[in-house]
Amino acid sequence: MIAEDKIIDGCKAGKRRAQNILYKKYAPTMLGICMRYTKNQAEAEDVLQESFIKIFTNIKNFRKKGSFEGWIKKIMINTALNNYKKNLKHYHHTDIEEIENNFFIDDNEENNINEEISPEVLIKVIQNLPQGYKMILNLFVFERHSHKEIAQMLNISVNTSKSQLLKARRLLKKKLVQINNKSIKEPEYQTL
Repeated sequence: MIAEDKIIDGCKAGKRRAQNILYKKYAPTMLGICMRYTKNQAEAEDVLQESFIKIFTNIKNFRKKGSFEGWIKKIMINTALNNYKKNLKHYHHTDIEEIENNFFIDDNEENNINEEISPEVLIKVIQNLPQGYKMILNLFVFERHSHKEIAQMLNISVNTSKSQLLKARRLLKKKLVQINNKSIKEPEYQTL
């Protein structure tokens, strides 16, 4: 296995083999991050590709101070945020439809999740959240940004960030409860 420093140096020199190795090493993990911020896998793959172009273009600026993976991750998230901002007018329409469909959790509804939810299902549920909810949930929960930082990144108020996070959590919980209840109610067939 080639050392990370050699891969980085190779990429800085523009060597295709080093770029290939870097891509293969980080693309699967970074695709998962991109999927949390996008509506579907195709959009996530577009963000991933755009991010790697930025990485290869700007790798000469990486000074080997701090985590290289953290540097890559930051580029992925910033590219996903730029993609979100660029497509905001399309996402807004979806958010309104989601709200009108009243997907918020009812406090009286049974809301215990007894079954373990797989990471794949969780990512799919997060992907299907309204775009604004998804952005704030990802930035707050996974990236650990404060509401003030999120407000600055997305050009919204701190209260909007807090409100969107609360709504995102409620909607996420409701969808997970629905998935859980569906899996409990489905009969298991046994062979005789």
